[in-house]
Amino acid sequence: MDFDFLKNFVDIILHLDKYLEQIVGQYQNLTYLILFLVIFAETGLVVAPFLPGDSLLFAAGSIAALGSIDVNLLFIILFVAAVLGDTVNYSIGKYIGPKVFKEDYKFLKKEYLYKAHSFYEKYGGKTIIIARFIPIIRTFAPFVAGIGEMTYAKFIIYNIVGGLVWCSSFIYAGYFFGNISIVKKNFTIVIFAIILISILPAVIEIVKGRMKSNRTKSIE
Repeated sequence: MDFDFLKNFVDIILHLDKYLEQIVGQYQNLTYLILFLVIFAETGLVVAPFLPGDSLLFAAGSIAALGSIDVNLLFIILFVAAVLGDTVNYSIGKYIGPKVFKEDYKFLKKEYLYKAHSFYEKYGGKTIIIARFIPIIRTFAPFVAGIGEMTYAKFIIYNIVGGLVWCSSFIYAGYFFGNISIVKKNFTIVIFAIILISILPAVIEIVKGRMKSNRTKSIE
């Protein structure tokens, strides 16, 4: 494993505000395209669940509050990226999904796929909305929906609603609160908090599942 790459990646995640300021200063309007591509890849490609999602939206919103980029245009662009990403992911799942459970793919972690599948089995169509707020599950949920029997007409409704709530909540939270003095001074802690809150639902489900499994074993 390349520890330097991992170290640099973690540094970028935890200091997104500083890196985004540099990107905006250097690339200006191209920043919209860069952010579009990151969100599109994070939601649309099952091989890229490691990309920042929630934290990036929050950081982008806080940068927009400084006047460097337009927050409403930012929201529209990233909302479109999120919806298109899930749509592509759904289409890929529909096309190659059934083969995935039969063959091994080097760049596809089956562990994540099975977790998303289990989540989908439990919550059905609502998974597409709920998963928006859960890293990794967010990337695999539309893929699993494509494998299943959910029609595209039904999927696109959940996709749009989920993308709308996800993008608006984090972008505008960053816009209104990201530059408050206490938040600005503790931005790394805030990003950590966002990440922890994002994965909390998944952690709760895992704990519940293990507790249920242990109870079943004790009864047996």
